[in-house]
Amino acid sequence: VQLVESGGGLVQAGESLRLSCAASGSIRSMNDMGWYRQAPGKERELVSIVRSSGSIDYSDSVKGRFTCSRDNAKNTVYLQMNSLKPEDTAVYYCYAFLNPAAEWVFRKFWGQGTQVTVSS
Repeated sequence: VQLVESGGGLVQAGESLRLSCAASGSIRSMNDMGWYRQAPGKERELVSIVRSSGSIDYSDSVKGRFTCSRDNAKNTVYLQMNSLKPEDTAVYYCYAFLNPAAEWVFRKFWGQGTQVTVSS
């Protein structure tokens, strides 16, 4: 199972970016999906989680600006980021809590990370 991210880049403050993360491989069942980020010198922090039930949570720092969604048919999670600020600069990592077809347990899989840089 692999998670492949796309969509990062360099933007100016106030602009938007959309990140995508697609899970591929043999998957028996998918549970939560979401996004973390890690800025230089800081710990990785949860940005958003979208559960299999459809409920979504956001960190206070992105609430009202970021929208997380998922396409279950494509095993893909998205992060629409609007009104970006310099403090949003970080490497963004997607994750999926899933049950690989060859196993009988759920595990957390991570994307490779994509850099988002917001200039002031």
